[in-house]
Amino acid sequence: MNSKKKIHFEVSERKILLRLFDVFSVLLSLYLVGIIFNFKYFYITVYNYQWTVVLGTYILLIGSVFEMYNLQVASNQFQAIRSIILTSFTTVIVYLFTPILTPELPSNRIQIVYFFLAIFLALLLWRMFYQKYLASHRFEKKVILVCEREQADELIQGLKSIDPHYTIIALVDAECGESHSIPNSSIQMVPLDRLERFVSQNSISEIVVATQKTEAITVDLYNKLLLLLENGFTIREYTHVYENLTQRIPVQYVAQDFYRYFPFSRSNQNQLYLLLIRLFDVVIALFGIGIGIVLLPFLFVGNLIGNRGKMFYTQVRVGQNGKDFRIIKFRTMVKNAEQHGAVFATANDVRITPFGKFLRKTRIDEFPQFLNILMGEMAVIGPRPERPVFVNEIAEVMPFYQTRHVIKPGLTGWAQVNYSYGDSIDDSLIKLQYDLYYIKHRSIFLDINILIKTLSTILFYRGQ
Repeated sequence: MNSKKKIHFEVSERKILLRLFDVFSVLLSLYLVGIIFNFKYFYITVYNYQWTVVLGTYILLIGSVFEMYNLQVASNQFQAIRSIILTSFTTVIVYLFTPILTPELPSNRIQIVYFFLAIFLALLLWRMFYQKYLASHRFEKKVILVCEREQADELIQGLKSIDPHYTIIALVDAECGESHSIPNSSIQMVPLDRLERFVSQNSISEIVVATQKTEAITVDLYNKLLLLLENGFTIREYTHVYENLTQRIPVQYVAQDFYRYFPFSRSNQNQLYLLLIRLFDVVIALFGIGIGIVLLPFLFVGNLIGNRGKMFYTQVRVGQNGKDFRIIKFRTMVKNAEQHGAVFATANDVRITPFGKFLRKTRIDEFPQFLNILMGEMAVIGPRPERPVFVNEIAEVMPFYQTRHVIKPGLTGWAQVNYSYGDSIDDSLIKLQYDLYYIKHRSIFLDINILIKTLSTILFYRGQ
């Protein structure tokens, strides 16, 4: 059985593609500029290869900070151009002012203009090509979903907003396998006896099995899937697909099967990793406290005018292993903000003062928490600590919630850099999924990713 599949790049492959061609296009552009315009500031030879390595590294690091490798940004023309301008300008500035690693500043200043334009135009032309051809629907991935009929709408919606090119075009009812339509959906359902023909005729890339009922995988269904597998078609389990695409764990689909996710990342028991993280926490905490001391006089005046009350406040939060501790923050709300009891803070909370809003947007209100980090109650990276009253409330309706307390809470985290402000139980579920993903996949590389995304959040003024 043969089937022609359309070209499709996975999320990770698209990010690698963007990084490789960003560097390649810039180096090619600089090479051509050197030939055409007698550009001597940057030229590539075997004797100065370190210049090329440094430039490539700067492009990748600075591009990550300015969201060049965020696929949603890369597919949006306005946001992509903004990121390209910021990345090009910052890369040139940093490159020019690190002469130990890079060429000496050129005496002819027009060379700097050539350098900037070569980088900017290379990134712009390559990214426009990416948007027109590689991010188009002609590279979509067509998928068949195997599940119970009553779950279909929820499962489809769970994947729909993640990757627009990951398209579920048909379903197989795991319980009856009959051909019928789904309520509120135009997606076709395919009976088992037509599954092979449908797969061949519609360029199906993979089949996703999402049933939670073992008995629903009948002998006939199993044999059909096995035949497709033997003919080279990819068959994957829904929770694995969901985790890979969203980078969060779908706890709502796995009930109490916690054993499928334990033990989490071996980094959680790796003493060398934990020691390095602790040293990193201490260094960052001392650095943050130093900056906070410098800012303190300005914050004192701002608080005096804008908040008119105590500058600091403390609040009980749940820490590692469920132990309570007192978190320290700059006050951002009016006096007696919770006189009627504890409530979730919302994105446009009327209790937040104008000066408090500025502190939250810039994340300056979090600076006192460097003291918590120094005392070992928190880490720089981890799930955000929640208040006991909310922990108890959420844990009653949400499986796995207490699992986020197996590591120290953090100043920033995977949930904070990937999801907007949460003010409901549903939002807490999504943030829990991100937190568990971090605990499961915790590593140096993921920590670096979070730090870069945190810088992007601050630079683009997207604090909560």
